[in-house]
Formats: sequence, C-alpha cells, structure tokens
Amino acid sequence: MDIRFTIEYFTRWGESLSIVAEDVKYPMHWEGDGVWSVTVPDCGPDFLKDYSYVVIEDGIIVRTEWEHHSARKAKVIRDEWKSCPIPGCPFPRRHSAEIFDRPGFRGAGTAVPVFSLRTRNDFGTGEFNDLVPLIDWAAATGQCIIQLLPVNDTTRRGEWGDSYPYSPASSFALHPLYINLQDIGVKADAAFRKLQSELNALEELDYPRVFREKTALMHKAFEDRGAKDMSGSAYRKFYAANAYWLGEYAEFCARRDSLEPEYYAWVQYHLDRQFSKVVAYAHSKGVYLKGDLPIGVGGDGADACWHPELFNLDSSAGAPPDYFSADGQNWGFPTYNWEEMAKDDYAWWKARLRKMAEYFDAFRIDHILGFFRIWEIPSGEKSGKAGHFNPAIPYPLGDIEAAGLPVKGLFHPDPRNPGMYQPLIAPDSGKLPSPQNERFGAMYEDFFFRRNEEFWRRNAERKLPELLGATGMLACGEDLGMVPACVPGVMEKERILSLKMKGMSEDGAWPELSVCATSSHDMQPLRMQGAEDPSPRECADVLSRFLASPSMLAIFPIQDWLSISPDLRNPDRNERINEPADPAHHWRWRLHVDVGSLAADGDFCARVRELIKNSRRTV
Repeated sequence: MDIRFTIEYFTRWGESLSIVAEDVKYPMHWEGDGVWSVTVPDCGPDFLKDYSYVVIEDGIIVRTEWEHHSARKAKVIRDEWKSCPIPGCPFPRRHSAEIFDRPGFRGAGTAVPVFSLRTRNDFGTGEFNDLVPLIDWAAATGQCIIQLLPVNDTTRRGEWGDSYPYSPASSFALHPLYINLQDIGVKADAAFRKLQSELNALEELDYPRVFREKTALMHKAFEDRGAKDMSGSAYRKFYAANAYWLGEYAEFCARRDSLEPEYYAWVQYHLDRQFSKVVAYAHSKGVYLKGDLPIGVGGDGADACWHPELFNLDSSAGAPPDYFSADGQNWGFPTYNWEEMAKDDYAWWKARLRKMAEYFDAFRIDHILGFFRIWEIPSGEKSGKAGHFNPAIPYPLGDIEAAGLPVKGLFHPDPRNPGMYQPLIAPDSGKLPSPQNERFGAMYEDFFFRRNEEFWRRNAERKLPELLGATGMLACGEDLGMVPACVPGVMEKERILSLKMKGMSEDGAWPELSVCATSSHDMQPLRMQGAEDPSPRECADVLSRFLASPSMLAIFPIQDWLSISPDLRNPDRNERINEPADPAHHWRWRLHVDVGSLAADGDFCARVRELIKNSRRTV
C-alpha cells in the first residue's frame, strides 16, 4: 500500500526533510507554507511501527526529532515534528533511560570488566550473573550506572590472545566465557565442584584453561538438552529476532571448530537469557548498564568473513605515539571501508548498535577519533610509527619538491591516494639544514594540526548523526590521545559526553556533558599513580574531588572505590588491567574479594554512600 506522509516544518535555506524507516531515507518534497510530503510505495507494517523525520543539509543530518513515530495504516498520515518536551534538557534525542534526560542530573557509578568479577558460584572467571551482587551494592550506595568492558565473543583458539576484549570475532555475539554453567543444566557434582573450587582459587584468570574446561562442559550440556531447548518457542523466537547475524556467526564458528552450528546458536540463546535477566534486575534497582563499543572488529572474525567489502583487510588500525605508548599502538584489526558502508546508510553499524542497546542504556565509543580519521598501519608493519591517517589530504610530490625537501626519511606514500605523501609521525629531520628543517616543520605542523581539520569534521558529521539516531543509548566518547581540534565541536553538537581522566585532562573547567574518572583499564589505578601507596583517606579525597566536578557522570574503576576501605583494598596495589604498549598483554585481573561481600560491608557502603551524597549525585 502506498502511503503519503506530510509534516509541517520550516527549514532554513539549503535544508530539506527526509523520512527515515528501516534504515532507508525517503527525501520529501516542499509543498509551500512549511509543508513537506512524500509518498512511500509498498509501505508495510514494519515501516509504520518505527519511523522518524530528519533535517538534511549537504547530504548530512543536521537535526533529528526527540523521539520516533508510529502510526496506523492510512492513505495519508499527517505528523507533527517531535521536539524535546523537557525544559532544560541538554539532549536533542530521547534516551531509553529517562534519568539521563533530567535537567541537572548528576550520577555516579563503577567500571569493571565482567571477567574480573568474583563470586563462589563462578568457574574461574566472572560471569553475567555476578553483576547481580554488584548491582545490589551500587543501589545500596546511591550509584546509578555500571560500566563494563566489551562483552562480545573474541574466540579464535581459546588461547591468551582471545583475552583481548577489543578485537571481537563477532560484533553481535556475546562471549561464551560469561555463561553460568549451572543455569544451562550442568550438574554440580563432586567433580564439577572440585574443578570449580580449583579455578576460583586462582588469583587471576587462567584464560586458556577456563575456556577449555568451560567449553567442554557447555558442549556436553548441549548434547544433553540442546534438542529440547531448540524445539521450544522461546528459542525459535530468539533465533528469528537475531537471524540477521546469528546464522552467519554460527556457521563461521562451526567451520572454525568443526562442530555443529546449532551448538553456537544455542549458547547465544542462553547467554542472551542470562544477560537479559540481569539487565531487567538492574533496571528494577534503578541501576543502568553502560557498554563499550570497540572501534575495531577482528579481520579473522565472522563480520569480516561474511562482509569483507566493509573492511580494509590490507591494513591494521592503531594509534600514533601518545601518552600510552611512545612507539604507538597496533591493534591488529582492519580499518573500515566507510565508503562502502555509506551505500546503505551504515546499516551494519545501526544493526550492531541496536543489538548492543538490548542490554545497555549507555555506551562508551572506544576511540571516537576513529569516526573522524583512523591511524592506519600497512599489513606487515608492527610499529605504530609506520602508520598514516585515513582519510587525509596528503601532499602532492610537487609541493614537497617546491619546498626543497627530500621524501626519504621525512614522508611516506599515502596508500589510499597514489602519488601523494604524508609526513612521517617520527621523521628523521634532526640532521636537516636549518632552513629545510623549518620548512619541513611548517609542513608537519600544517598536516597534523590544521590541513585536515575541516575534512575530518565533515567526515564525522556524515556518520555520527546516522548512528546516534539508531538507538536510545546515551553516547560517551573516549576522546583521549592525539585529538584533532575539530573533535570537541562535533561532540558538543551531537551532545556526546567527553571523557575527563586524572592526569590527562585536568586543566580548565570540565563541561557538564562529560564523564570523569580517576583511572581506566588502560591506566594505572589510583593507588599506583604515585611512588607511595596513598592511604584510604587520601584516596577518598581524590574521589571526592572528582565527584564534586561538573561532569554529568563520575564513573570510577572498582579498584579505586575499594582503595578507600582499609579492610577491602587489595594488599597488592598492582591492580592494572591492561598495558597498552604490550600487544600481547594477558587480560586476566580479577577482584581479590567476593563481589557479594561489598554490599554486606556496612562501613564500606557508608563511606561510598557519604561521598556520593555529599557530591549531590545520589539518585
């Protein structure tokens, strides 16, 4: 059935309207007197369930509605533009967690990887179910948010390399390591309890062993009850809702491991059930979950296997030399083919975010700079110093020759623009004669800090509004490192919360739309940041200063919360989770205490609750 949509909206010169549904834009026609219309052919029920209007200028979304529309079938549908109804709300789009849209809202929370949690019901690693006692503690102390590291499946061979959470083998599948075995029918007999006790007694996660033992028990459970589960309506409903990725993922895993694809789909079904139950429990306690969106995807994973056209498989993403690593970083996953992704309005990205939004109310955009430009390292190179920006506006050879400069040692070819050159991030310019050194210095400064700014800004503005409008998650950007000058303006325009980190961004007033943190998984926790181990009181003073900041959210690693307790803080202050300069780092840190003991420690809860209450962040 063809349906005509009309809406009254007074645009500015150069602007137009489109209606968006099912990731397709339908340009509208100006009829005069502020009225725009379009007839959508073969308009099905899914279109009418969820659609919205956007304002477009020069092919870029410049304004969106507060929330989406739904309508009953009719020949003509007349809509009104939906603006934010909340006076003083700082956001242009409605969030699924309404608490974020309250004017003046200030919240506090905890950051912790799932694998780092510890309870007596574990099997050598933290699991989704372990979030329940953490949620209880958060609710008891006035916290409103728990931030996790990525929870996607990173499985390749079950070895230490798989412990790296930022190289998913699937952007949609959950990690099998986080499943609770007892909940899928594994019997807790004497042999199980013995092995469980042995693995839980380890101070750190033994990833290869836990993966091996857990996988064997999972497959045995599938053999025992898989057929029965898969014949049920709940499983069939889950599979139908996730068919857009689940079949490809299951087939990919089956080929990799020489097992039946049904096993992998069944595991995802149970992971979804367990995690969804935890999410519902968190919401019942007034606690929200913040996820972590990796900037990259493994080139040897399911996404790249089935959709290689979406990735540049001849390169690796990384970072130039910065605060975290003097040699730069090589993350080992391909960069994105954004031109190909744009052909269907970034449908893959939108599907990825919608899946994430089934579990999370907010998300951290890992390395948001990658949406402006990425540091790309050619295959075969290991050092981040060998990289270049993609995209970029490189120099033609004639400009270099006109400046009287040699190419060797100062520039390298831009592989995306034949015949063009980018300055090396670490050039061999020290031996140049003074005039040449000055001319090269001018080109270097121009390229890295001025030449590409407008180009990068427009690059991000094409993508981010499209992606942010796909879900109701609160967006927070990890904007640390070599930050282009255009980044803050785009983040402000799109109302993406920035990240303020101790020791990295303490100068000047912090904006309200930010997340402040005392440390992160990539940094030394609070107790390691000086030569001496600070006392619980000194740690509490640091947390208090951050809580008093204007930042909308103050989210601290769980190690830093525990540092204020004389009884609960770890006797060993070396609680760092990651070493960014080490690409072979083993991600294995676990809490030294049962997370269930946190809510039971009245003195500790009182200390945390007082800090949060005094900063007027109690929900």
